[in-house]
Amino acid sequence: MTEPQQISELGEYAFPDLDRVIHERARLGILTALHTHERGLLFNQLKACCELSDGNLSRHLTVLKEANLIEIWKGSKEKKSQTLCVLSENGRGSLATYIQALQQIITKINPPEKVVPDS
Repeated sequence: MTEPQQISELGEYAFPDLDRVIHERARLGILTALHTHERGLLFNQLKACCELSDGNLSRHLTVLKEANLIEIWKGSKEKKSQTLCVLSENGRGSLATYIQALQQIITKINPPEKVVPDS
C-alpha cells in the first residue's frame, strides 16, 4: 500500500469562491442565461430556457435578488404584467469569480500536459 500524498497548501481544496447561492443548479442556470442575454429576459423566457416552474423560478429569483446578483423590474405591456430580470454588475462579477473557481477545479483534476522538449 502506498503512502498518501502530502497536500502542498493548507486549504488547497477548500474552494471558497464556490458561492453557495450560485452553486445551486437552477440559480447557476438563471445567472448563465442572464449573462448571455445582457438586456435581460422576461420571466416566461427565463422559465422556459431554465425549465423551471413559476413557483420554482420565483423562489430562485428572490434568493438571487436578495444576494444582489440580479435586478428585477415589473411593468406591463398591452395590459399584461411583465417581469424583466437582468444580471446586476455585482452578479456579473460574482459569476466571473465563480467560473474562475470552477476552472481551478478543472485544472486540479485535469492539469495541462507538460510539454517535454525534444532531446
